[in-house]
Amino acid sequence: MSTENSVPFETTLRVRDCCLCLSVQRTARALARRFDEALRPAGLTNGQFSMLMSLNRPKPATMSSVAGILAMDRTTLTAALKTLARRGLVVVAPDPGDRRSRLLTLTDEGRAALAAAVPIWEQTHEEVEALLGVAGVVDAAGLRKGLLALS
Repeated sequence: MSTENSVPFETTLRVRDCCLCLSVQRTARALARRFDEALRPAGLTNGQFSMLMSLNRPKPATMSSVAGILAMDRTTLTAALKTLARRGLVVVAPDPGDRRSRLLTLTDEGRAALAAAVPIWEQTHEEVEALLGVAGVVDAAGLRKGLLALS
């Protein structure tokens, strides 16, 4: 095996210990698992909860507005919506003003699922913020501000 083009193992350790991207990805997966487990009794994953929350508005949402909020491409959004529509939580309908566009609306069942999940989310979110304080990390608002700046 040639060592001419190889990266020293010390570099691997430095990336493991210093890479913000890797740290955020690892944390995102851990947070997703935590919220998935917490929301399981409500019959939702954290992604479904976020999707339903993004549709909780006075008027139907457009695909592009939801894709923007959730930082999803339209293909991924469409696939996620199919699951929620099959469960009767969301209605995807043509936009009367532009038949090529779709409008997204929570059903009564979707609103009920969201209402059941919100207290679970609140409790879990509180626990996560408390862990940040115990770890001596910046306050949650500061973390959110920093993450927003990166996005």
